[in-house]
Amino acid sequence: MEGPLLWFCNWSTLAVCAALKLPQIYAQLAARSARGISLPSLLLELAGFLVFLRYQCYYGNPLLTYLEYPILIAQDVVLLLCVFHFNGNVKQAVPYLAVFVSSWFILSLQKWIIDLAMNLCTFISAASKFAQLQYLWKVQDSGAVSALTWGLSAYTCAILIRFVIMLALNIWVTATVLRYRKPIIKAE
Repeated sequence: MEGPLLWFCNWSTLAVCAALKLPQIYAQLAARSARGISLPSLLLELAGFLVFLRYQCYYGNPLLTYLEYPILIAQDVVLLLCVFHFNGNVKQAVPYLAVFVSSWFILSLQKWIIDLAMNLCTFISAASKFAQLQYLWKVQDSGAVSALTWGLSAYTCAILIRFVIMLALNIWVTATVLRYRKPIIKAE
């Protein structure tokens, strides 16, 4: 991807992320309920975003390469507070927020901690999605869950499909090269 297509993908992803959780927050406020929203899923997602943001800051990467993460974190914090509000106790959010704030500092205590956390980010993100799915299957009620938010989230991931396809094809070519490699015969 080069030129205008890359520019479009980058800026459209940033624009979508800037509004990603707004439909979910609106749906929750309109329903005056957190029905269907998995708290563990939301906490895992927030943890993944926090690790990614901290990693980018730790290594001094340019802000434009991760600008969507502070925006997503702010939206997730609002969403988290709404979940606690509609579940009846906003004060229950305080320990979670304290853990996230302290994690910001703990992650950067040692280089190996931030690197390990970053390596676990894909697992954390996947666990978040599975937690939401499991909760929906359990309660069989999507309640205040916004399909638009999840659809927009899918859009931001779809751009990465190109890299997954290229990864698979590169692995296939590597395997084929190794499969058809002729043994080296040493001259005596």
